[in-house]
Amino acid sequence: MITQPHHVPERLALLSGAAADAFLTEGLLRGEEVHSGVDLAKVVEPLPEDDARWSVESIRSLVDDVMFAFEKERTRADAWLAPRLHATLRLTRQEAADSRLWNHLALAVAPDYVVWRHLSDSSRRVAAARFQGPADRQCFSRLWWAAELFRDGPDYGPVEVACGNQDLIHTVIRNDLIDHRPTAQALVGLLKSGKVTTGREINGLSVAINAAGATLIYDVLAPDEPRDPARLRDWIEEAQTAPPVSRHVLPAGPDEDPTPEGSVTALTDYFTELIETAPVRGRKNED
Repeated sequence: MITQPHHVPERLALLSGAAADAFLTEGLLRGEEVHSGVDLAKVVEPLPEDDARWSVESIRSLVDDVMFAFEKERTRADAWLAPRLHATLRLTRQEAADSRLWNHLALAVAPDYVVWRHLSDSSRRVAAARFQGPADRQCFSRLWWAAELFRDGPDYGPVEVACGNQDLIHTVIRNDLIDHRPTAQALVGLLKSGKVTTGREINGLSVAINAAGATLIYDVLAPDEPRDPARLRDWIEEAQTAPPVSRHVLPAGPDEDPTPEGSVTALTDYFTELIETAPVRGRKNED
């Protein structure tokens, strides 16, 4: 198994897809060898030096701690790391949509984590998309976006639940409806209550939700309150002086209002009805 590059940058930067390709070697994807980091540092675009958010030290520390804590249960690392990565790397959605940032994090800062988390015993090879790929596949962006979409205001508790189920984040996070907060919280509630448990049930419910969404406007059935952008800006600004996130208790996200409880209840009830008719492969329908 590889270790971190000999040269780990002190600050995050932007690494284009074209520049990243040269470092996605077969040796790296098989977890056998890693680049030194020196040549990669020559092809990045720097980020503003006066912004403390781009410091690598806190992120690298998180990565080291999660690999130590979850060595024997690596899939459980997602639920621990997602909220802490989000609270450490405080981004606007526009910033998080820039794949160059995630390319740099995966290839320059923590390629050893990508291999540790995603090297498959069956193929003995990491998919290149875990380093440089779509937001729902790339190793770090998928966790940041899961935390962004499933947090309930400042509460990261729902993120732990969502990221503890691989089928949910693999299937639902790519669904546009998940950006509707009552939908996200209703799905978490169904997981917590045990009304959906298996991957097939989650897949079937996702299909049903999409189909229903074509004829039903969820904003009408379960309205959400508009967010105050000033609260997010304040939270991001606080990153300049924020201490490292706790390893033992969940951090706090932006001080936004929680999702309206009535809307979550309405969608939970509606989705419970959908479960009964959702197309679940292998499930026997009762008369």
